[in-house]
Amino acid sequence: MSSALTLAGLRKSFGAAEIIRGVDLAVEDGERHAIIGPNGAGKSTLYNLISGRFPPSAGRIHLYDTDITGKKAFDINRLGLTRSFQVTNIFARLSVLDNVRCGCLYALGHRYAWWKLVGRLQDVNEQTASILRDIGLWEKRELPAGLLSYADQRALELGIAIAGGANVILLDEPTAGMSHSEVEQAVSLIRRISEGKTLVIVEHDMGVVFDLADRISVLVYGEIIATGTPGEIRASTAVQEAYLGTGAS
Repeated sequence: MSSALTLAGLRKSFGAAEIIRGVDLAVEDGERHAIIGPNGAGKSTLYNLISGRFPPSAGRIHLYDTDITGKKAFDINRLGLTRSFQVTNIFARLSVLDNVRCGCLYALGHRYAWWKLVGRLQDVNEQTASILRDIGLWEKRELPAGLLSYADQRALELGIAIAGGANVILLDEPTAGMSHSEVEQAVSLIRRISEGKTLVIVEHDMGVVFDLADRISVLVYGEIIATGTPGEIRASTAVQEAYLGTGAS
């Protein structure tokens, strides 16, 4: 199976502090891959390197066969990689519909043109409606996004993330702050929207991780100490000692 995302010798330093220390990782095309680790392990920094927010200090990043090392975030997005953030990142004053519609425009070949009325772009409107129905927000499409509940805002962010048609989706703690029932709904949504795509997820809820992931990588102090199936990670003594706690089941 080919790799959708490959990290080779990836490093990132801020001054004298080395945060990412030689990460090697291959995420297979179509798999759901979780990255776990304690606070301060470097998970968000790693995401920022992959998605183009930060340039790496060393190493290479490949999206399929394309070297995306050091590329701008919008260029990486247009090559087929999208991400969500720990803190909900939506256009609060725009309607739910317009939030998703904005994400569809470039992917469907539309560029800035002052003479075009977005509301008359049939392909954009059809794609937007399909996404809103899929994430369960069609009935709330006219609401300002800032008035949605927290869980609905997270669902909307997922909708925006997939609107561009990316094949590789990076989610950063998508269930943080949710109730048990909201987590169940979020996991079901993530499973549905990532069908046929490659998913990389950073998540602290181990129930979510072991439920969703095909493989798991454990990041500790900027280094991956283990990669394997959920069963292999559960059984790893090194992981139990470094993250899950000695003797964890």
